[in-house]
Amino acid sequence: MSSLLTNESSMVALTTLRQINKNLSMVQQEISTGKSVSNARDNAAIWAVSTVMQSDVDSFEAISDSLSLGSSTVAVARGASEQVTGLLQEMKNLIVAAQEDNVDRDKIQTDVTQLREQISTIVGAAQFNGLNLLQGTGSVEILASLDRAADGTVTASDISVSRNDISITGGTAITATGTITDPASMADGSSTPTTATAVIGGTVIAGETYTISNGTDEYYYVARTGDGVNKVAAGLAGVIGDSIDDVAVSVSSATITFTNSGSAAVDLGSSVDDSSTAGLAAVANVDVTTSAGASSALSAIEGFIQVGIDAAAAFGSAQKRIDIQNEFVTTLTDSMKAGIGALTDADMEEASARLQSLQVQQQLGVQALSIANQRPQVLLGLFR
Repeated sequence: MSSLLTNESSMVALTTLRQINKNLSMVQQEISTGKSVSNARDNAAIWAVSTVMQSDVDSFEAISDSLSLGSSTVAVARGASEQVTGLLQEMKNLIVAAQEDNVDRDKIQTDVTQLREQISTIVGAAQFNGLNLLQGTGSVEILASLDRAADGTVTASDISVSRNDISITGGTAITATGTITDPASMADGSSTPTTATAVIGGTVIAGETYTISNGTDEYYYVARTGDGVNKVAAGLAGVIGDSIDDVAVSVSSATITFTNSGSAAVDLGSSVDDSSTAGLAAVANVDVTTSAGASSALSAIEGFIQVGIDAAAAFGSAQKRIDIQNEFVTTLTDSMKAGIGALTDADMEEASARLQSLQVQQQLGVQALSIANQRPQVLLGLFR
């Protein structure tokens, strides 16, 4: 039955054309945005997952910048430490030259002083964006990662880089650990030699300087990495040796024994003092103008060089770790971007083929609708 009021063929053609136009609009959106899921309406679950992942990608890109800044900061400290170590080696060469009696120790001391001042200049300038890792104590935290748990909880992970104080001035005060247990003033009032002992105690930290004086010359030993109280005692006793007239020096474990066989009193001070600062502050004690000073400096310079080496090595290890983490973050970011793309990116080849197919369907749909709309015209012939 044909009807002027209800054209079923036209309705079917119109419904089909609407669906074709809807699909064509979706394909055109995929082509224009490059995404198959560009908003929550397209696919709420996929959109939610990809949005969280994109948020993490943005955070990791910021973390990469933080790691690059941290690496540069540590690189400055490492380079300065290596330079300082080289200067200390040059200072050692001068100290070795000062061991001879037929040299001008005053001129050598002038060169030593200049090197010491240059070390101070390098340490003071070794900063990046105002942060100097060669002065003071404590550590610097560098943001390294964001860790997302299964329940969605996010926590930050840091890489801790410890400062290594190798400054000539300042530093960290060290508590005295050794005392002379017998009277400091030793005099032979009888035929029996008098003795005094110094006991090294406490915790030994690399870079601490232990000193003892006979009132004229100062003898010191700089603790090195791995030194304990016994090593410090042996080092200090070795520096003093037989340098004090009529006083013999022996060492047993952490105890130094001084034996005075002369008639004159010998002042050894009231304590073995390690109250000078850590780092390279004790470099200021280097004085090669005397034979005793040159001897003490020769023993101490090895400790100073070790302090510089330890600082450079620590910063080198920290920088390597930061660079490795930065490479990992870059790789992780690329992987996450690829994952997001797999979830949301449109297949452009498929979209192109679908577009051409839908355009043909659209043309056919319009033609079918036109044919369906012509059916009422046929009915007019019945009334002629």
